[in-house]
Amino acid sequence: MHRNDATKQFHGGGERIAELIDESPAAELPTPDSDVPMVSRSVRLPLDTYERVRAAADARGIGVTTLMRQWIEAGLADLDDSATVSLADVRRALASLAHPTAA
Repeated sequence: MHRNDATKQFHGGGERIAELIDESPAAELPTPDSDVPMVSRSVRLPLDTYERVRAAADARGIGVTTLMRQWIEAGLADLDDSATVSLADVRRALASLAHPTAA
């Protein structure tokens, strides 16, 4: 049955809706990108702040949500004195020690 016909059945009070649902193929849902259950929260940001976050995420080749999650996890790790440091940051720090810039 076509979608428009199904909509007419539903709005017309037809009794075949349950049959239509049973007859329909299962929907293909996207595979989650994590085995860890996630919670969705809304965060209100000023436009200029969001644009800076988006630019930072684009520069790293990751999504805004992923970058924000990384920042939150790093901030929480700082609170409990556990170490969360990106490998790129470690390499930059070591490189600056090995080759200090002239003052």
